[in-house]
Amino acid sequence: MNYTRHDLIQVEATMNQMRNSIYHLVRFMNINGVINISNRLRRMGKNMGKTIFNYWKPIELVTLSNLKDVISTIYQKILSSSVITEIDDDQQKVITSDYKCALCKYKYEDANISGCEIIIGMVSEIINQIGKASNNSSSVFLEPLNVDESRALGHEICKLQYQYKIGGG
Repeated sequence: MNYTRHDLIQVEATMNQMRNSIYHLVRFMNINGVINISNRLRRMGKNMGKTIFNYWKPIELVTLSNLKDVISTIYQKILSSSVITEIDDDQQKVITSDYKCALCKYKYEDANISGCEIIIGMVSEIINQIGKASNNSSSVFLEPLNVDESRALGHEICKLQYQYKIGGG
């Protein structure tokens, strides 16, 4: 069956195929000497975020007060997962912890980069697109910082870190 992009938002896409494809792609890029693989995966995630935003928007405005809920909604709707989200106001950071990451279900012995690089790009871009569309001075914008831990790399959780700023995306 051929799915449109809109259809993929409406149904549970098969994460097994996507997860396996990502790690085959990373292996292929490693073998062929591609540099900046994590940046390329993040860019892939950002492109996905822009496309998803064209078909689905979880909310009209993302502010600091609803940021945790928006991130949870994105994870539930797109990745069929749930996260714990912490906000560090002093450093203007957002940290998500996912114990059942859809793209990092297993430890890959030969992996040096995780599928979370795609997620960190996608989540930030969806939120940034909402901020741009709302054109509100209290909108939150996210910049991907680090994948601190990943189940694909042998950790117990996938822990992603974003920098946030308010207004002026």
